[in-house]
Amino acid sequence: MARKTKLTGKQKAAILLISLGPDVSAQVYKHLSEEEIEKLSLEISSVKKVDSEMKDDILEQFHQIALAQDYLSQGGIGYAKTVLEKAFGKQEASDIINRLTSSLQVRPFDFARKADPQQVLNFIQGEHPQTIALVLSYLDPEQAGQILSALPQEMQADIAKRIAIMDSTSPEIISQVEQVLERNISSSLTEDYTQTGGIQAVVEVLNGVDRSTERTILDALEIQDPELADEIKKRMFVFEDIVILDNRAIQRVIREVENEDLRLSLKVSSDEVKDIVFKNMSQRMAETFKEEMEFMGPVRLRDVEEAQTRIVSVIRRLEEIGEIVIARGGGDDIIV
Repeated sequence: MARKTKLTGKQKAAILLISLGPDVSAQVYKHLSEEEIEKLSLEISSVKKVDSEMKDDILEQFHQIALAQDYLSQGGIGYAKTVLEKAFGKQEASDIINRLTSSLQVRPFDFARKADPQQVLNFIQGEHPQTIALVLSYLDPEQAGQILSALPQEMQADIAKRIAIMDSTSPEIISQVEQVLERNISSSLTEDYTQTGGIQAVVEVLNGVDRSTERTILDALEIQDPELADEIKKRMFVFEDIVILDNRAIQRVIREVENEDLRLSLKVSSDEVKDIVFKNMSQRMAETFKEEMEFMGPVRLRDVEEAQTRIVSVIRRLEEIGEIVIARGGGDDIIV
């Protein structure tokens, strides 16, 4: 069906909700943010008249995208494309996929995120480190961590650094990289520039590797780029992560840190953090801490953050010398 009027995504969404009626629209609103509701409501209020042809056209587009998304969840973009081509023809299928990827922001390498890490490793291990870094930056952190752990040690720090300093990557480059894997797995890409990599990306990847791999990479980065290594370390464990420590480790941390730092840190912490810390104190100590925190009054966020940073530094130091274990990653953390 020909599209006579070029509408924006918000205009189409507004017409769709009008067509669905108030009851269904109310249910949709429950899944939107306040900002989205405000923008959509404003758009709906500006709609004067919707002719039947336009309404039918938009309902059909929505139906096609819903079908495509269902196919996508079943077997990835490649599978969705194949089924849609059989149902609507190549051109219409291409149009549906384009609308789907732009509206739902389907990321490149979707096929790889559904694949076994060993399978992806087999495909990329012979590629240039920059290519490997690009692929890993798009994968789920746990998946990327497993792959990074399996790569040769002499490559690990280099790839981690490349992920950390990676910025935006053009669709053309992403397309070229995807074509390397296209021989074995179906793939597609978005048309817009996509933010990839960055320090947080490499932190999430390193959180998925085993302890030995993490140490190897960070030691190498300490030599290559000390500032980057320090920034990565700061983000790898935050104060709220204290809940993943076992009781013995928490008790060791309590003995090691300054009481004033601990009081400041707990002042704005979640109930979960407070409960687990107080549980690992003596009853008298816990009661004293609670009383002192009540009389502290308002505290500056900067002071709290500095106190939490000092405590995290203590936790990282205790871990490095083997006094405590942060149980995450691979089998390196198993206690026997």
